[in-house]
Amino acid sequence: MAGSNRIYSIDIIRGFNLILMLFVNDLFVEGVPAWLGHRPANFDGMGLADWVFPGFMFMVGMSIPYAIGNRMIKGESNISLIKHIMIRTLSLLAIGVLMSNSRNVGGEYTGFSKNIWSLITYTGVFLIWNDYRKNQDNKWLVPSLRILGVLMIIPMVYLFRSSDNGTFSFRAWGILGTIGWGYLVAALVCLATRENMLKTAVALVIFLGLNILSKLHLLDFLRPVRPVLGPIINGNAPFIVLSGLFSTMILRKYSAKGIEKPLIPLIIFGVVSLAGGIFLHQWFIISKIQGTPSWALLCNGITLLLFALLYFIIDMKKKAKWASFMRPAGANSLTVYLVPDMFYYIIWQFSLPLLFYKDASLPPLAVVAGSVAWALIMGAALPVLLERINFRLKL
Repeated sequence: MAGSNRIYSIDIIRGFNLILMLFVNDLFVEGVPAWLGHRPANFDGMGLADWVFPGFMFMVGMSIPYAIGNRMIKGESNISLIKHIMIRTLSLLAIGVLMSNSRNVGGEYTGFSKNIWSLITYTGVFLIWNDYRKNQDNKWLVPSLRILGVLMIIPMVYLFRSSDNGTFSFRAWGILGTIGWGYLVAALVCLATRENMLKTAVALVIFLGLNILSKLHLLDFLRPVRPVLGPIINGNAPFIVLSGLFSTMILRKYSAKGIEKPLIPLIIFGVVSLAGGIFLHQWFIISKIQGTPSWALLCNGITLLLFALLYFIIDMKKKAKWASFMRPAGANSLTVYLVPDMFYYIIWQFSLPLLFYKDASLPPLAVVAGSVAWALIMGAALPVLLERINFRLKL
Protein backbone atom coordinates (compact mmCIF):
# COMPACT_ATOMS: atom_id res chain seq x y z
CA MET A 1 0.00 0.00 0.00
CA ALA A 2 1.45 3.35 -1.02
CA GLY A 3 1.90 6.16 1.44
CA SER A 4 1.98 9.89 0.91
CA ASN A 5 1.96 12.04 -2.29
CA ARG A 6 -1.33 13.59 -1.16
CA ILE A 7 -3.42 15.40 -3.75
CA TYR A 8 -3.80 19.09 -2.88
CA SER A 9 -7.36 19.29 -4.25
CA ILE A 10 -8.57 16.75 -1.63
CA ASP A 11 -8.04 19.27 1.19
CA ILE A 12 -9.49 22.06 -0.96
CA ILE A 13 -12.75 20.27 -1.76
CA ARG A 14 -13.05 19.09 1.84
CA GLY A 15 -12.60 22.69 3.01
CA PHE A 16 -15.14 23.89 0.44
CA ASN A 17 -17.57 21.22 1.59
CA LEU A 18 -17.10 22.16 5.24
CA ILE A 19 -17.66 25.87 4.57
CA LEU A 20 -20.84 24.96 2.70
CA MET A 21 -21.89 22.81 5.67
CA LEU A 22 -21.46 25.77 8.03
CA PHE A 23 -23.45 27.90 5.59
CA VAL A 24 -26.47 25.59 5.22
CA ASN A 25 -26.49 24.78 8.96
CA ASP A 26 -26.78 28.52 9.64
CA LEU A 27 -29.86 28.95 7.43
CA PHE A 28 -32.42 28.26 10.16
CA VAL A 29 -34.67 31.17 9.23
CA GLU A 30 -38.00 30.93 7.44
CA GLY A 31 -38.18 32.47 4.00
CA VAL A 32 -34.76 31.53 2.62
CA PRO A 33 -34.85 29.79 -0.80
CA ALA A 34 -35.98 26.18 -0.38
CA TRP A 35 -33.33 24.84 -2.78
CA LEU A 36 -30.61 25.87 -0.31
CA GLY A 37 -31.96 23.81 2.58
CA HIS A 38 -32.90 20.25 3.41
CA ARG A 39 -35.91 18.78 1.70
CA PRO A 40 -38.58 16.96 3.79
CA ALA A 41 -38.32 13.20 4.28
CA ASN A 42 -41.02 12.31 1.74
CA PHE A 43 -40.03 14.95 -0.81
CA ASP A 44 -38.67 13.50 -4.04
CA GLY A 45 -35.65 15.72 -4.68
CA MET A 46 -32.76 17.42 -2.98
CA GLY A 47 -31.47 20.86 -2.07
CA LEU A 48 -27.92 22.06 -1.63
CA ALA A 49 -27.92 21.02 2.03
CA ASP A 50 -28.83 17.46 1.04
CA TRP A 51 -25.53 17.11 -0.87
CA VAL A 52 -23.22 18.63 1.75
CA PHE A 53 -23.30 15.74 4.27
CA PRO A 54 -22.72 12.92 1.75
CA GLY A 55 -20.06 15.08 0.12
CA PHE A 56 -18.26 15.21 3.48
CA MET A 57 -18.61 11.43 3.96
CA PHE A 58 -17.19 10.92 0.47
CA MET A 59 -14.15 13.03 1.42
CA VAL A 60 -13.69 10.98 4.60
CA GLY A 61 -13.36 7.95 2.35
CA MET A 62 -10.86 9.71 0.09
CA SER A 63 -8.57 10.39 3.05
CA ILE A 64 -8.50 6.82 4.39
CA PRO A 65 -5.82 5.34 2.07
CA TYR A 66 -3.45 8.19 2.89
CA ALA A 67 -3.94 7.83 6.64
CA ILE A 68 -3.55 4.04 6.65
CA GLY A 69 -0.75 4.09 4.08
CA ASN A 70 1.29 6.58 6.12
CA ARG A 71 0.93 4.43 9.23
CA MET A 72 2.02 1.33 7.34
CA ILE A 73 5.11 3.16 6.06
CA LYS A 74 6.01 3.83 9.70
CA GLY A 75 5.92 0.08 10.30
CA GLU A 76 2.66 -0.25 12.23
CA SER A 77 1.30 -3.79 12.44
CA ASN A 78 -2.20 -4.83 11.42
CA ILE A 79 -3.15 -5.13 15.10
CA SER A 80 -1.99 -1.58 15.73
CA LEU A 81 -3.90 -0.32 12.68
CA ILE A 82 -7.09 -2.08 13.74
CA LYS A 83 -6.71 -0.59 17.23
CA HIS A 84 -6.34 2.88 15.69
CA ILE A 85 -9.42 2.34 13.48
CA MET A 86 -11.50 1.17 16.44
CA ILE A 87 -10.42 4.08 18.68
CA ARG A 88 -11.19 6.57 15.90
CA THR A 89 -14.58 4.95 15.30
CA LEU A 90 -15.51 4.94 18.99
CA SER A 91 -14.43 8.59 19.26
CA LEU A 92 -16.67 9.59 16.35
CA LEU A 93 -19.57 7.60 17.82
CA ALA A 94 -19.11 9.17 21.26
CA ILE A 95 -18.91 12.76 19.96
CA GLY A 96 -21.80 12.07 17.58
CA VAL A 97 -24.03 10.81 20.40
CA LEU A 98 -23.17 13.80 22.60
CA MET A 99 -23.88 16.25 19.77
CA SER A 100 -27.13 14.54 18.87
CA ASN A 101 -28.40 14.66 22.45
CA SER A 102 -27.38 18.30 22.82
CA ARG A 103 -30.01 19.21 20.22
CA ASN A 104 -32.76 17.93 22.51
CA VAL A 105 -31.88 19.14 26.01
CA GLY A 106 -34.98 20.07 28.00
CA GLY A 107 -33.89 22.80 30.39
CA GLU A 108 -37.02 22.57 32.49
CA TYR A 109 -36.22 18.92 33.32
CA THR A 110 -32.42 19.01 33.27
CA GLY A 111 -32.22 21.88 35.75
CA PHE A 112 -30.26 24.29 33.57
CA SER A 113 -30.42 25.53 30.01
CA LYS A 114 -29.59 23.63 26.84
CA ASN A 115 -26.84 26.17 26.19
CA ILE A 116 -25.09 25.57 29.52
CA TRP A 117 -25.37 21.78 29.14
CA SER A 118 -23.90 21.97 25.64
CA LEU A 119 -21.09 24.37 26.59
CA ILE A 120 -19.95 22.09 29.42
CA THR A 121 -20.21 18.98 27.25
CA TYR A 122 -18.41 20.49 24.26
CA THR A 123 -15.65 21.80 26.55
CA GLY A 124 -15.22 18.26 27.81
CA VAL A 125 -14.97 17.00 24.23
CA PHE A 126 -12.30 19.59 23.40
CA LEU A 127 -10.29 18.70 26.52
CA ILE A 128 -10.36 14.98 25.70
CA TRP A 129 -9.65 15.08 21.98
CA ASN A 130 -7.41 18.13 21.65
CA ASP A 131 -4.12 17.38 19.86
CA TYR A 132 -1.76 18.35 22.66
CA ARG A 133 1.92 18.89 21.96
CA LYS A 134 3.41 16.56 24.52
CA ASN A 135 6.80 17.21 26.09
CA GLN A 136 8.61 16.55 29.33
CA ASP A 137 7.13 19.66 30.96
CA ASN A 138 3.47 18.75 30.41
CA LYS A 139 3.55 14.95 30.62
CA TRP A 140 1.21 15.10 33.64
CA LEU A 141 -0.86 18.06 32.46
CA VAL A 142 -2.15 16.41 29.27
CA PRO A 143 -3.68 13.29 30.93
CA SER A 144 -5.04 15.51 33.70
CA LEU A 145 -6.86 17.71 31.17
CA ARG A 146 -8.29 14.64 29.46
CA ILE A 147 -9.51 13.24 32.78
CA LEU A 148 -11.07 16.64 33.53
CA GLY A 149 -12.90 16.43 30.18
CA VAL A 150 -14.32 13.02 31.12
CA LEU A 151 -15.36 14.31 34.54
CA MET A 152 -17.21 17.20 32.86
CA ILE A 153 -19.14 14.96 30.48
CA ILE A 154 -20.21 12.17 32.88
CA PRO A 155 -22.48 14.33 35.08
CA MET A 156 -23.95 15.98 31.98
CA VAL A 157 -24.97 12.56 30.67
CA TYR A 158 -26.41 11.63 34.09
CA LEU A 159 -28.32 14.91 34.51
CA PHE A 160 -29.58 15.01 30.92
CA ARG A 161 -33.30 15.13 30.31
CA SER A 162 -34.86 15.68 26.91
CA SER A 163 -37.68 18.05 26.09
CA ASP A 164 -40.14 15.21 26.79
CA ASN A 165 -38.33 14.26 30.05
CA GLY A 166 -36.52 11.32 28.45
CA THR A 167 -33.04 10.19 29.50
CA PHE A 168 -29.81 10.34 27.51
CA SER A 169 -29.93 8.26 24.32
CA PHE A 170 -26.80 6.21 23.62
CA ARG A 171 -28.08 5.25 20.16
CA ALA A 172 -28.64 8.70 18.70
CA TRP A 173 -25.63 8.56 16.40
CA GLY A 174 -26.02 11.94 14.74
CA ILE A 175 -23.88 13.13 11.84
CA LEU A 176 -20.48 12.23 13.31
CA GLY A 177 -21.71 8.87 14.55
CA THR A 178 -23.03 7.99 11.09
CA ILE A 179 -19.67 9.03 9.64
CA GLY A 180 -18.03 6.82 12.27
CA TRP A 181 -19.88 3.70 11.12
CA GLY A 182 -19.09 4.47 7.49
CA TYR A 183 -15.44 5.09 8.36
CA LEU A 184 -15.22 1.78 10.26
CA VAL A 185 -16.41 -0.24 7.27
CA ALA A 186 -14.29 1.61 4.71
CA ALA A 187 -11.11 1.58 6.83
CA LEU A 188 -11.39 -2.16 7.48
CA VAL A 189 -12.04 -2.78 3.77
CA CYS A 190 -9.00 -0.68 2.89
CA LEU A 191 -6.84 -2.59 5.35
CA ALA A 192 -8.15 -5.98 4.23
CA THR A 193 -7.91 -5.40 0.48
CA ARG A 194 -4.57 -3.51 0.50
CA GLU A 195 -6.07 -1.14 -2.09
CA ASN A 196 -7.04 -3.95 -4.44
CA MET A 197 -9.52 -2.16 -6.69
CA LEU A 198 -11.51 -5.27 -7.67
CA LYS A 199 -12.02 -6.37 -4.06
CA THR A 200 -12.93 -2.81 -3.03
CA ALA A 201 -15.41 -2.59 -5.92
CA VAL A 202 -17.04 -5.80 -4.66
CA ALA A 203 -17.42 -4.24 -1.19
CA LEU A 204 -18.87 -1.13 -2.84
CA VAL A 205 -21.51 -3.18 -4.67
CA ILE A 206 -22.33 -5.17 -1.52
CA PHE A 207 -23.17 -2.05 0.48
CA LEU A 208 -25.12 -0.52 -2.39
CA GLY A 209 -27.03 -3.81 -2.46
CA LEU A 210 -27.66 -3.57 1.29
CA ASN A 211 -29.00 -0.04 0.79
CA ILE A 212 -31.38 -1.26 -1.93
CA LEU A 213 -32.54 -4.29 0.07
CA SER A 214 -33.03 -2.16 3.17
CA LYS A 215 -35.24 0.34 1.34
CA LEU A 216 -37.25 -2.53 -0.15
CA HIS A 217 -37.86 -3.72 3.45
CA LEU A 218 -36.19 -7.04 2.70
CA LEU A 219 -33.91 -6.67 5.72
CA ASP A 220 -36.68 -6.05 8.25
CA PHE A 221 -35.79 -9.32 9.98
CA LEU A 222 -32.69 -7.48 11.27
CA ARG A 223 -34.84 -4.95 13.10
CA PRO A 224 -33.69 -6.11 16.60
CA VAL A 225 -30.11 -5.02 15.89
CA ARG A 226 -30.95 -1.88 13.91
CA PRO A 227 -30.84 0.46 16.94
CA VAL A 228 -27.09 -0.19 17.13
CA LEU A 229 -26.00 -1.38 13.68
CA GLY A 230 -28.60 0.49 11.63
CA PRO A 231 -26.08 2.63 9.68
CA ILE A 232 -24.23 -0.50 8.54
CA ILE A 233 -27.36 -2.52 7.76
CA ASN A 234 -28.82 0.38 5.77
CA GLY A 235 -25.63 0.34 3.69
CA ASN A 236 -26.00 4.00 2.75
CA ALA A 237 -23.19 5.64 4.74
CA PRO A 238 -20.65 2.82 4.15
CA PHE A 239 -21.44 2.92 0.42
CA ILE A 240 -20.74 6.66 0.19
CA VAL A 241 -17.51 6.45 2.23
CA LEU A 242 -16.37 3.43 0.20
CA SER A 243 -17.02 5.41 -2.98
CA GLY A 244 -14.58 8.05 -1.74
CA LEU A 245 -12.09 5.33 -0.87
CA PHE A 246 -12.40 3.80 -4.35
CA SER A 247 -11.89 7.24 -5.93
CA THR A 248 -8.57 7.67 -4.13
CA MET A 249 -7.53 4.26 -5.37
CA ILE A 250 -8.23 5.48 -8.91
CA LEU A 251 -6.18 8.60 -8.20
CA ARG A 252 -3.20 6.71 -6.82
CA LYS A 253 -3.17 4.04 -9.48
CA TYR A 254 -3.43 6.32 -12.50
CA SER A 255 -1.45 9.33 -11.21
CA ALA A 256 1.62 7.08 -11.05
CA LYS A 257 1.43 7.06 -14.85
CA GLY A 258 1.04 10.84 -15.11
CA ILE A 259 -0.75 13.61 -13.22
CA GLU A 260 -3.42 13.85 -15.93
CA LYS A 261 -4.22 10.12 -16.13
CA PRO A 262 -6.82 9.89 -13.29
CA LEU A 263 -9.07 12.61 -14.75
CA ILE A 264 -10.98 10.51 -17.30
CA PRO A 265 -11.55 7.51 -14.95
CA LEU A 266 -12.86 9.89 -12.26
CA ILE A 267 -15.22 11.55 -14.72
CA ILE A 268 -16.43 8.13 -15.92
CA PHE A 269 -17.03 7.05 -12.31
CA GLY A 270 -18.97 10.26 -11.72
CA VAL A 271 -21.11 9.88 -14.83
CA VAL A 272 -21.82 6.21 -14.04
CA SER A 273 -22.87 7.21 -10.50
CA LEU A 274 -25.24 9.88 -11.84
CA ALA A 275 -26.67 7.41 -14.35
CA GLY A 276 -27.14 4.83 -11.61
CA GLY A 277 -28.98 7.34 -9.43
CA ILE A 278 -31.28 8.30 -12.32
CA PHE A 279 -31.90 4.61 -13.10
CA LEU A 280 -32.78 3.72 -9.48
CA HIS A 281 -35.05 6.76 -9.29
CA GLN A 282 -37.67 4.58 -10.98
CA TRP A 283 -38.06 2.71 -7.69
CA PHE A 284 -36.67 5.03 -5.00
CA ILE A 285 -37.29 8.69 -4.35
CA ILE A 286 -34.30 11.02 -3.94
CA SER A 287 -34.24 11.57 -0.19
CA LYS A 288 -31.40 12.33 2.21
CA ILE A 289 -33.50 11.73 5.32
CA GLN A 290 -34.59 8.30 4.06
CA GLY A 291 -31.05 7.55 2.84
CA THR A 292 -32.17 6.17 -0.52
CA PRO A 293 -29.70 4.60 -2.97
CA SER A 294 -30.78 6.99 -5.74
CA TRP A 295 -29.84 9.93 -3.51
CA ALA A 296 -26.48 8.38 -2.58
CA LEU A 297 -25.52 7.71 -6.20
CA LEU A 298 -26.51 11.19 -7.36
CA CYS A 299 -24.53 12.77 -4.53
CA ASN A 300 -21.51 10.61 -5.36
CA GLY A 301 -21.75 11.68 -8.99
CA ILE A 302 -21.91 15.38 -8.08
CA THR A 303 -18.94 15.06 -5.71
CA LEU A 304 -16.87 13.15 -8.26
CA LEU A 305 -17.45 15.62 -11.07
CA LEU A 306 -16.76 18.57 -8.77
CA PHE A 307 -13.59 16.91 -7.55
CA ALA A 308 -12.51 16.14 -11.12
CA LEU A 309 -12.92 19.82 -12.00
CA LEU A 310 -10.87 20.94 -8.97
CA TYR A 311 -8.25 18.28 -9.65
CA PHE A 312 -7.91 19.57 -13.21
CA ILE A 313 -7.56 23.21 -12.09
CA ILE A 314 -5.50 22.76 -8.92
CA ASP A 315 -3.32 19.69 -9.42
CA MET A 316 -3.01 19.51 -13.20
CA LYS A 317 -2.95 23.21 -14.07
CA LYS A 318 -1.28 24.20 -10.76
CA LYS A 319 -3.72 27.06 -10.17
CA ALA A 320 -4.29 26.77 -6.43
CA LYS A 321 -3.82 30.24 -4.93
CA TRP A 322 -7.45 31.23 -5.49
CA ALA A 323 -8.60 28.31 -3.29
CA SER A 324 -5.91 28.40 -0.60
CA PHE A 325 -8.27 30.05 1.92
CA MET A 326 -10.27 26.79 2.05
CA ARG A 327 -7.34 24.50 2.81
CA PRO A 328 -7.07 25.15 6.60
CA ALA A 329 -10.70 24.08 7.05
CA GLY A 330 -10.08 20.93 5.03
CA ALA A 331 -6.98 20.09 7.03
CA ASN A 332 -8.76 20.60 10.41
CA SER A 333 -12.29 19.56 9.51
CA LEU A 334 -13.44 18.14 12.86
CA THR A 335 -12.26 21.22 14.76
CA VAL A 336 -13.89 23.63 12.31
CA TYR A 337 -17.11 21.61 12.37
CA LEU A 338 -17.47 21.61 16.16
CA VAL A 339 -16.15 25.01 17.28
CA PRO A 340 -18.92 27.10 15.62
CA ASP A 341 -21.48 25.26 17.76
CA MET A 342 -19.72 26.64 20.84
CA PHE A 343 -20.12 30.15 19.44
CA TYR A 344 -23.85 29.53 18.89
CA TYR A 345 -24.36 28.39 22.48
CA ILE A 346 -22.41 31.37 23.87
CA ILE A 347 -24.37 33.80 21.67
CA TRP A 348 -27.71 32.26 22.67
CA GLN A 349 -26.87 31.99 26.38
CA PHE A 350 -25.82 35.64 26.71
CA SER A 351 -28.21 37.02 24.06
CA LEU A 352 -25.39 38.58 22.07
CA PRO A 353 -26.66 40.49 19.01
CA LEU A 354 -24.25 38.79 16.60
CA LEU A 355 -26.90 36.89 14.65
CA PHE A 356 -28.86 40.05 13.82
CA TYR A 357 -29.30 38.92 10.20
CA LYS A 358 -31.55 36.07 11.36
CA ASP A 359 -34.70 38.08 11.10
CA ALA A 360 -37.62 36.80 9.03
CA SER A 361 -38.62 40.41 8.32
CA LEU A 362 -35.38 40.97 6.41
CA PRO A 363 -35.15 40.23 2.68
CA PRO A 364 -34.07 36.59 2.10
CA LEU A 365 -30.95 37.84 0.32
CA ALA A 366 -29.82 39.64 3.50
CA VAL A 367 -30.33 36.46 5.56
CA VAL A 368 -28.37 34.39 3.03
CA ALA A 369 -25.59 37.01 2.93
CA GLY A 370 -25.33 36.87 6.72
CA SER A 371 -24.99 33.09 6.63
CA VAL A 372 -22.33 33.36 3.92
CA ALA A 373 -20.37 35.75 6.14
CA TRP A 374 -20.78 33.43 9.15
CA ALA A 375 -19.53 30.43 7.12
CA LEU A 376 -16.50 32.32 5.81
CA ILE A 377 -15.55 33.63 9.26
CA MET A 378 -15.97 30.23 10.91
CA GLY A 379 -14.64 28.16 8.00
CA ALA A 380 -11.84 30.32 6.61
CA ALA A 381 -10.70 32.89 9.21
CA LEU A 382 -11.20 30.83 12.39
CA PRO A 383 -9.02 27.84 11.30
CA VAL A 384 -6.06 30.18 10.75
CA LEU A 385 -6.44 31.54 14.29
CA LEU A 386 -6.84 28.05 15.77
CA GLU A 387 -3.70 26.87 13.99
CA ARG A 388 -1.72 29.76 15.50
CA ILE A 389 -2.75 28.82 19.03
CA ASN A 390 -2.18 25.10 18.33
CA PHE A 391 -5.81 24.16 18.93
CA ARG A 392 -6.76 21.12 16.90
CA LEU A 393 -8.92 18.08 17.59
CA LYS A 394 -7.42 14.75 16.65
CA LEU A 395 -9.07 11.34 16.85
